Amino acid sequence: MTKFRPCIDLHNGQVKQIVGGTLSDDGVGLRENFVADESAADFAIRYREDNLTGGHVIQLGPGNREAALAALAAWPGGMQLGGGVTIENAAEWLQAGASQVIVTSWLFDADGTFSWDRLKQLSQEIGRDKLVVDLSCRKTAQGWTVAMNRWQTLTQVDVTKDSLDGLAEYCTEYLIHAADVEGLCGGVDLELVELLGDWGKIPMTYAGGVGQMCDIEAVEKHSSGKVDITVGSALDIFGGSGVKYADLVSWNAR
Repeated sequence: MTKFRPCIDLHNGQVKQIVGGTLSDDGVGLRENFVADESAADFAIRYREDNLTGGHVIQLGPGNREAALAALAAWPGGMQLGGGVTIENAAEWLQAGASQVIVTSWLFDADGTFSWDRLKQLSQEIGRDKLVVDLSCRKTAQGWTVAMNRWQTLTQVDVTKDSLDGLAEYCTEYLIHAADVEGLCGGVDLELVELLGDWGKIPMTYAGGVGQMCDIEAVEKHSSGKVDITVGSALDIFGGSGVKYADLVSWNAR
């Protein structure tokens, strides 16, 4: 059964909702859908009180360390941590309260070549059960291609059943942002959801494009309930009007 997983997206130390495809190193062209008055810790406390497990804190670039630490301290063991994770700091984030760490860019060379050695080393260092691999991707001629560096750089890894099989030996979950529809509230990528659901061997969380409750229902239907979902800009606690947070809490309580 598809579950709602909460998120805390951090940019320059603030909780924000951003159109994913506009992230860049220099900040030019960045589109912000929402900037919260509440702190990251405030959101973590809310999720803890409503027992919304399996969510994630994502650092979108530098300047987010203190906010991320505060969120993890507000709910030790309650949320995953992603953004800037490497083998040098993964254990530190786990000690700070992250349930698992989420990694993408560190697994690739500068040219987008995947390093199996790095994946194996990290999995061995912290344990497979503590590692989530982020396969956030863009639509390409190959289907979907993993993008790194805040979704700016296409890698040489495509999201296929074979690649999902290979990576799953070393991680406990996947997080998959559909970067092309992230933050647009225009509907989810159901073809990608179907691919993930048809594979369905380990837990997966999909993000991108949810605009209303029917999108969540569609993810459950098209993935046969094997893919969980996170909701960003459409959610009322993030300034949206398409999805009510209270409805998602009720959805998980079914």
